[in-house]
Amino acid sequence: MSEPSYMTEEGLASLQAQIEDLEGRGRHEIAEQIKTARAWGDLKENAEYHAAKDAQAHLETKILQLREQLLNARVVEASEGGDAVAFGSTVEVEDDSGRRMTYTLVSAHESRPSEGLLAFDSPVGTALRDRRPGEVAVVATPRGERRLKVVAIS
Repeated sequence: MSEPSYMTEEGLASLQAQIEDLEGRGRHEIAEQIKTARAWGDLKENAEYHAAKDAQAHLETKILQLREQLLNARVVEASEGGDAVAFGSTVEVEDDSGRRMTYTLVSAHESRPSEGLLAFDSPVGTALRDRRPGEVAVVATPRGERRLKVVAIS
């Protein structure tokens, strides 16, 4: 069995909506592509047909992956406030150069690093976990260790 996938109630709803969309609209579009390609004749030499069948296989694989994630989903209440970094925390950190960044720790499904939403089980999320203001988290990177001082938690 796979590892549990921690997420918020909103993340679970988003995952369910994505699955519904792929199973409904996605499957319908692929079926139309296959139907159109079949109408073009000999299936042995029909590149459009083979491309549509490949797309169908990719779609079904994606649906299976999302369904597995849904089966392993564990809804966690985002922490509000608190004195230590936890799932759902928004944490302000400062690196060695004095640059400040703000991250919110969310599920892998909800993560968007460019928007400051980091997966709770990512290397940075794991390093920040259970840290309190003033403590330093050390993250191993390909360029060496990166030190992040926790400034504030909300």
